[in-house]
Amino acid sequence: MMGFWRRVELLVTLTICILRCIHGDTDPNDASALRTMYSSLNSPPQLTAWSSNGDDPCGQSWKGVTCSGSRVTEIKLSGLGLSGSMGFQLSSLTSLTNLDMSNNNLAGGIPYQLPPNLTRLNLANNQFSGEIPYSISQMTSLEYLNLAHNQLQNQLNNMFGQLSSLSTLDVSFNSMTGNLPESFSSLSSMTSMYLQNNQFTGTIDVLSSLPLENLNVANNHFTGWIPQPLANINLQKEGNNWNSGSAPPPPPGTPPAPKHPSHKSGGNNSPSDGGSKKSGITGGGIAGIIISIFVVGAIVAFFLLKRRSRRSSSDIEKLDNQPFAPLSSSEVQEMKSVQAPSTVITKTLDSSASMNLRPPPSDRHKSFDEDDFLKKPVVAKKPTPVPVNVTSYSVADLQIATGSFSVENLLGEGSFGRVYRAQFDDGKVLAVKKINAACLPSDMTEDFTEIVSKISKLDHPNVTELVGYCSEHGQQLLVYEFHKNGSLHEFLHMSDEYNKPLIWNSRVKIALGTARALEYLHEVCSPSIIHKNIKSANILLDTELNPHLSGSGLASFLPNADQILSQNAGSGYSAPEVTMSGHYTLKSDVYSFGVVMLELLTGRKPFDSSRPRLEQSLVRWATPQLHDIDALSKMVDPALKGLYPVKSLSRFADVIALCVQPEPEFRPPMSEVVQALVRLVQRANMSKRTVGNDHGAPQQADNPNTQDYMS
Repeated sequence: MMGFWRRVELLVTLTICILRCIHGDTDPNDASALRTMYSSLNSPPQLTAWSSNGDDPCGQSWKGVTCSGSRVTEIKLSGLGLSGSMGFQLSSLTSLTNLDMSNNNLAGGIPYQLPPNLTRLNLANNQFSGEIPYSISQMTSLEYLNLAHNQLQNQLNNMFGQLSSLSTLDVSFNSMTGNLPESFSSLSSMTSMYLQNNQFTGTIDVLSSLPLENLNVANNHFTGWIPQPLANINLQKEGNNWNSGSAPPPPPGTPPAPKHPSHKSGGNNSPSDGGSKKSGITGGGIAGIIISIFVVGAIVAFFLLKRRSRRSSSDIEKLDNQPFAPLSSSEVQEMKSVQAPSTVITKTLDSSASMNLRPPPSDRHKSFDEDDFLKKPVVAKKPTPVPVNVTSYSVADLQIATGSFSVENLLGEGSFGRVYRAQFDDGKVLAVKKINAACLPSDMTEDFTEIVSKISKLDHPNVTELVGYCSEHGQQLLVYEFHKNGSLHEFLHMSDEYNKPLIWNSRVKIALGTARALEYLHEVCSPSIIHKNIKSANILLDTELNPHLSGSGLASFLPNADQILSQNAGSGYSAPEVTMSGHYTLKSDVYSFGVVMLELLTGRKPFDSSRPRLEQSLVRWATPQLHDIDALSKMVDPALKGLYPVKSLSRFADVIALCVQPEPEFRPPMSEVVQALVRLVQRANMSKRTVGNDHGAPQQADNPNTQDYMS
C-alpha cells in the first residue's frame, strides 16, 4: 500500500514538473519583455540562464532577475559590461519596482517606454544620449532616479509635477542645459538632489521650498542668489556665477520659508526665540501693514467691480439689439480702464488651434462673427463648475484682444470653428477658437465647462494645452497659445522665401514628436482619447520646429463631432473603415498619422485634384512603391534636393507602410510606431549625415561627400 501512494506522489510531482516546463512560472508578458531585452543587449554571455527564446525567467533563475509569484519585480544588472540598448517592451513589466542597469556601456536614447510602476531607476554610468523621456512624468511611484554620468543633453522638460514621492534625483555629469523647470517645486519629498557638472542656467529659486538635505549645483552656469532656506543644508555651489552681496528681501506677504526639522541648527536661530532684539519692524507690524493693504485693496476692488457691473449690464442690453458690433475707440479705452486683469496661470502651455486658410468675405470691414452673434439670444445659464487650471476670460476681454473678431485677425478656419489672433495689453499673443454653434448648441453650456475641464488635463509636450476659455452669452470659445511658425501644412505646401523647406532631420523630428503625442492620447490617457482629426494643419510648429498636436480632445468630447468630421471624408486622411462607416478608432488615428508621414516624405497633399488621375490620392499612388528603393527615391519631396540618408528614408517608408494598411487590425499601436522611429533616429545618426539647418533649406558643404547622403 505504501508503494502505491509513493508511486502516486511521484506521478503528481512529475506532472507538475511537466506543466512547469510547458507553461513556465513567469507571466508571458514579462518573459517576452526579458527576451526582447536580451536580444537588444546583443545576447551577452555574462547573463547566465538568459535566452532569446526562453519563457521562464522566474523558474529558471535568470541572472539578476527577482520574482514574486509569476511576476518580475526586480532587475539588477549593474557592472556587467553590457552594451546595446534595453529593448522596447519594458512597459509591460508592470510589477517591476527596481531596475538597475548602471555601470555598463548602454548607448542611444533612454527608452521612452519604461516600467510604469518603478520605485527605483538607476541608469548611471552609461553612454545614454538625447533627453530624459517624458514618460518618466507618469511614474508616480518613483522614489529614486539616477541618470548621472551619461551624455544626456537639452533642457529638462517640465515633467516633475506628479513625482511627489521622488526623494533622490541625480542627473550630474551630463550636458544638460536651460533653466530648472517650474515643476521642480512639486517635488515635495525631495531630500537629495545632484545637478553638478552640467550647463544649467538661471536661478535655483524653484528649489527653495523643497525639504532638501543635500544639494549639489556645482560647475553650472547658475546666477542670482542662494535662497535663504538652502543656506543651512549640505550645499555644494562652487563654479557658478552667483550674485555678490545680500539677496533682496522677499516681497511683502511672502510666506515664511519652510522649516527643515532634520537639519541641525543652533538654539539662537530659532524663529520663536523671544529674546531676539533685532531692530526693525516686528512680525506683528508687518502683519498690520499687510492687513491694511488688503483692506484698501478690497475697497478699491469693490468700487471697480461695481462700476464694471454697470458696464456689463449696458453691454447685455446692447447685445439684445446688435451684439458684439465693433467697438469705437473710446468704448475700447473705457473697457480697458475698468476691466480686471485676467488670471495668470503658472504652467507652460503649448500651441494654437488648427486652421485651414480661407478667403475673407467681400466686406472686409465687417466682423466675420457679427452675423453669428446677431442670431444668438442671450441665454441665462445655470452655475457650472469652473475649471481651475485654465484662465476664464470674458467676452469683453476677447473682443478687445481680437479687434471685435475682425477679418484682419482671422487666422483660419478648422473643422470646429474659426481661429483669431488675440493680442492682450501685456503684449501676450494668443489664438482664440470660436466653437461653431453646430458643434455645441447654446443650451449645452454646462457641457462646455466639462469639456474644458477634460481638455485642460491633457499634459504632454507635444500636445496642445488650453490657456483659457470663455462661456458667456451663448458663446463658447477656447484660448490657446499662439505659434508664429504656423502649421506643418503651411511648411509643406505653402513655402515661400520666408518659409524655407524642411530638411530631412526636421521631418523625422516632427514625425516622432507627433507619434509621441498620439501615443500619449492612446496609451497613457485613461480612458484612451481618439483624436479623429489627424492632419498636417493640426500639427503646429514652435520656434525649434517641435510639433504640437492641436485639437486634442475636441473631437472626442464635442457631441456632434463625428457628424461634422464626416464632411472631410474626401480630404485623404480618413481610414477606409471611417469612410465606409463613419466609425473612428485608435487604429483610424494610426492610419491618418501614416498619411501625415507620407506628406513629410513626398511633400504632396493627401488628395490633390490638380494632379493626373492616378496620382490624386496620395496613399493609392504611393503605397505600391514604398518598398521599391528606386521608386522611393523618385517619390521624395524635390525640396530636399537629395539630402537625406537612403537607409533612413527606407525605414521611414517601412513605418508608413505599416500605418496605412487597409485592414485596421494589422496597423501597429502608436507605442510601436514611436519605438520604430526612435530606432530609425538612433541608427541613422542623422545629425552627422545631413548638412542644413532646422529653419531653412539644406545647404551643401564646400566639398560635400555625396556618400554621406547615400549610406
